[in-house]
Parts: sequence; structure tokens; C-alpha cells
Amino acid sequence: MSRHGGRGVAKAALISSIVPFMLKTPDNPDGTDASVFDEMANAIKEDRARFFTGFFKDFFGVSLISNAASAELLEWARGVSMQAGLKPTLACAKAFATTDLRPDLAAFKVPTLIVHGTDDKTVPIAASGRAAARGIADTTLLEYDGAPHGLFATHKARFTRDLLAFVKS
Repeated sequence: MSRHGGRGVAKAALISSIVPFMLKTPDNPDGTDASVFDEMANAIKEDRARFFTGFFKDFFGVSLISNAASAELLEWARGVSMQAGLKPTLACAKAFATTDLRPDLAAFKVPTLIVHGTDDKTVPIAASGRAAARGIADTTLLEYDGAPHGLFATHKARFTRDLLAFVKS
């Protein structure tokens, strides 16, 4: 939005987004400690397949009590992730952790929908969805109670309805 001034954009949607900034810093106290990202990078280097197997369980909210994602979806996500090389996977994780998009929030000059799960373990809502909603002027924040990061799959009917309603509004 900032690079091109939002040219040609009528509406925007941020779904389980990392916006505005994931890393915990003195001026971003709700962020995630750098050690978490370091551990993630080390786990990726040590055994990517094992890392992604566990990662996607959190991503889709799979636990002993809840299993909103099928084993096939988990395997598909892991398989797609394994197609990327180690170097770009680590670069992606670093960008995910360290890209500060806070200065870009003011560039959102269009109605913006933010959808985020309250049980997102991948991108916690306090540092992302709620912070983005505070920084973007014309925002609708929809918090999906108990939803994980991969709510597009685990809450697909509601998500589809909400997104279509926003686009049509």
C-alpha cells in the first residue's frame, strides 16, 4: 500500500497477518522474543520435515482435544513446505520475524478487513491483528474465538461468508 500509494486498491484484507511487526523490541513489547525465532531457525536447520510436522499442528490448531484439520491437510501443508529449499525457508522465517511494517499502516487509505484467530500460536493476535487494527484508520477487526492461524481451513465456512460480505459491502 505504501510503495504504490494504494493505487487501484478499493479494499484490503489481512488474514492471520504478521502486520505490523512480530519481533519483541523495546517499542514493541507485545512482540515475540527473538529466542523463539532463533529456536525455529535451529529446528528448521536440524530437521525440516520434523519441524514442519509440529509447526502445522500448531498452525491448524491440532491438539489432543481438538482436530479441526485432517491428517491429509497436515501432510499436504508439510509436503508443500518441504519443496522449498533450506536457504529460502530460513530467509522467509527471518523476514516473518523481523520485517517492521508499522510505518506502512498509515498508507492503508481503503476499508480494511482484519481476520485473526484468538488462539493463533503462529502469529499471536495481540502483536498482529489487534495492533494492525489500532494503526489502520478504516478497519473492521473480526476475532475468531479459539481459531488457529490456519483459520482459512479450520473455519472456512465462516471465513468465506465474512470475506464475501466485506468484498460486497
